[in-house]
Amino acid sequence: MAEVALERIVKVYPGGVRAVGNVSLEIIDREFITLVGPSGCGKSTTLRLVAGLEALDSGFIRIDGRVVNEVPPKDRDIAMVFQNYALYPHMTVYKNMAFGLKLRKFPRAQIDQRVREVARMLDIEELLDHKPKALSGGQRQRVAVGRAIVRTPKAFLFDEPLSNLDAKLRVEMRAELKKLHRKLGATTIYVTHDQEEAMTLGDRVVVMKDGVIHQCAAPLEVYEQPANRFVAGFVGTPPMNFLDGRLLSEDGQLYFDEGTARFRLPGRFNGVLSSREGEQMVMGIRPEQMACNPQGRFAGEENRLDVTISEVETLGDKMDLHVQTGCHEQLICRVDVDRDLADGQNTTLHLDMQRVHFFEPGDEGVNVCVNRMGELVSAA
Repeated sequence: MAEVALERIVKVYPGGVRAVGNVSLEIIDREFITLVGPSGCGKSTTLRLVAGLEALDSGFIRIDGRVVNEVPPKDRDIAMVFQNYALYPHMTVYKNMAFGLKLRKFPRAQIDQRVREVARMLDIEELLDHKPKALSGGQRQRVAVGRAIVRTPKAFLFDEPLSNLDAKLRVEMRAELKKLHRKLGATTIYVTHDQEEAMTLGDRVVVMKDGVIHQCAAPLEVYEQPANRFVAGFVGTPPMNFLDGRLLSEDGQLYFDEGTARFRLPGRFNGVLSSREGEQMVMGIRPEQMACNPQGRFAGEENRLDVTISEVETLGDKMDLHVQTGCHEQLICRVDVDRDLADGQNTTLHLDMQRVHFFEPGDEGVNVCVNRMGELVSAA
């Protein structure tokens, strides 16, 4: 396998559409990295640039230390799995998997050995004589992965390979891909629009928007220490709640004033927020860090928010409450099932103030409690 390095790569389409803007990224040997973001964020274009299916406007792409800007796709020693699988309909599974090796003039015996070995690994041995039209979506996906594996390339590229599968099969294939990566130790770049998929598969997660990387870090770090408001709102289901307000100080104690409620901030925020007294800020809190029946860290008189429930979504042992305050029309709280809660009811939420974040105003406002190294400032 090999390292893959992107150095200030840029791709601009006709009409001045900047699909990828000055992106730099290093994928280390054997790493599984996921690119995630909303439609049009540049993740698939970035992958196609690595594959050689799109031409760079500027910058460099290195695979195993070699600049491949002018190297044709077939000579980059990478394998790509597409969203639609791109299997040859007139060929059997065996011939689909063997095709790339035949083009490279591998001996017939070696081709047969590799195809059957990979088919056993993916549990598709009994499908080798079938054609793609006779296969289910999950089986076609395995064949497409197998066709990539038999080549033993320096890097694997996946472009939303699970998006055509149903929800249950997606979860199963996610687990299979994770096991496969552990077994092969393959350098992998994986593109998806599904942030849950990105978080469960990636050693690191790259969050993109408008052709720019907004954060690249381990999944838990992206979730717990989002670099800005966009990342915080994109990663997580349901998404993080955002409350507009301003910082106040009374007798040396910091508060966040939401308009209808005032929240006392833990001392760990003093160092980074004390100089911002009087400023407009955005407080972020995840749905699971709010509770209707406070216990432990949620309890207290200074972290309460009176709300009206607009909708209740039951999710087995949990429920999502869509609520309104006097200043905010839509917040979501994930709580234990409580049959006494119903649409239109007034209730009080209790916030875990140890877990809140503070962002500068704007859709991409910086998380002021995370430093440039992606670490929490003054963390408890």
